[in-house]
Amino acid sequence: MTSSDSAFITEPPRGRLARIATRSAAWSEKWFPNTLVFALLTVAVVAVAAMGIGSSPAKVATVFGDGFWDLIPFTMQMAMVAIGGYVVATAGPVRKAITRLARIPGNPRAAIAMVAAVSLLSALLNWGFSLIFSALLVRRLAERHELRMDYRAASAAAYLGLGGSWALGLSSSAAQLQANPASIPQSLLPVTGVIPFRETIFTWQSLLLAAVVVIVCVIVAFLTAPRASAARTAADLGIDPRDPVEDDTPRSRPGEWLEYSPLLTIVVVALVGGWAVQEFADNDPIVAISGLNTYNLLFLTLGLLLHWRPRRFLSAVTKAVPATGGVLIQFPFYAGIAAIMTKATDSAGTSISHHLAAIFTSAGNDTTFPLLIGVYSVVLGFVIPSGGGKWIIEAPYVMQAANDAHVNLGWTVQVYNASEALPNLINPFWMLPLLGVLSLKARDIVGYTFVYLVVLFPIVLGLLTLLSATLPYHPPILP
Repeated sequence: MTSSDSAFITEPPRGRLARIATRSAAWSEKWFPNTLVFALLTVAVVAVAAMGIGSSPAKVATVFGDGFWDLIPFTMQMAMVAIGGYVVATAGPVRKAITRLARIPGNPRAAIAMVAAVSLLSALLNWGFSLIFSALLVRRLAERHELRMDYRAASAAAYLGLGGSWALGLSSSAAQLQANPASIPQSLLPVTGVIPFRETIFTWQSLLLAAVVVIVCVIVAFLTAPRASAARTAADLGIDPRDPVEDDTPRSRPGEWLEYSPLLTIVVVALVGGWAVQEFADNDPIVAISGLNTYNLLFLTLGLLLHWRPRRFLSAVTKAVPATGGVLIQFPFYAGIAAIMTKATDSAGTSISHHLAAIFTSAGNDTTFPLLIGVYSVVLGFVIPSGGGKWIIEAPYVMQAANDAHVNLGWTVQVYNASEALPNLINPFWMLPLLGVLSLKARDIVGYTFVYLVVLFPIVLGLLTLLSATLPYHPPILP
């Protein structure tokens, strides 16, 4: 009897949740559209909805075209997240560290649960790091052919930080904005006031919610992992998880010596190091590292340092670029969607997002308000996956409604944060850098991430509503 046969016999029976996940995965592989088709379909739906509320076709077309390029800086930032993370994680020292971590689990269920824990916990610190590090951990685990780990389920677990915990952590866009008086628009300041972290992500209620999300997701990851005999490994999917990036071609011309020398690497690393010292001295370190520009610069510089020679660094970047294709072509369409949702207005100047907010907030009181705002945030998150960026648009009317209903303002921010993360689980927007690194399509993992959404939706919204009663209301605090 082989060791793999023994593994099949000793494996625990397959549970109902695992069967549901497998069927969901099979359905999504057959029916879930390509991510570009998903984006184009969403464009069509919101355009029709905008005309349905009274916006003219000319107005819809104008705001779509004008807003199409609004996310270009963010698109470049997200592309660099994928490139920087790939470059760092494929450098020799980091690759060895990830490989050692990948040796820990002894069976596929434990491996997928470990990926989920790493993704969720690291996302509380920084979502960008979580996205790339977790994806490359999956690739290292997939190199262990004897593990027979389902590559799709593990990849879904790597995405959990973006769909579960990141918005409750230090890189939450809404919490960061509300904690920094200089970042809050003057028109918004009287409505929200300044809300420090101790009233948002560092309340015991928020920490409890984050802990529940992490624990539940890890348990679901373990229970939904396919047994070894039913697993579809990276090899089964035709994917080679190895990342050979070294270029040790001998130098053949005198002009190439700088490509093989660490001299320029040392100069650039010294320059960035000097900048980083000043940046972290002048700003809150947590705020500084959560900025995408800072994060990307540090990661690229770290990658250059770890690869040591410019030639190896460039080889790694070249291999990382294909992972950014989906980001570069699809993010502009999401920018156009956001523009239609917020700027294609009816004759009274009301947008689709305002209509949605009015529907939910008009029926709310101090008890039901968190639940209704949570549902609203989930619904809007399906069509505007902004990662908190749309808070600047929604905050005026959402926070005014919270004041009217006498709901704690800091908790309202957290209701928005926790709820907005949920639709990420099935919206391909944030999956794109991860999918590029893992060489997968959205349909490969959505069947599993959908199960997490079904489990988390009632738990998160229920806790948001129940815990709201433990926080008193106080008027906005002005600086």
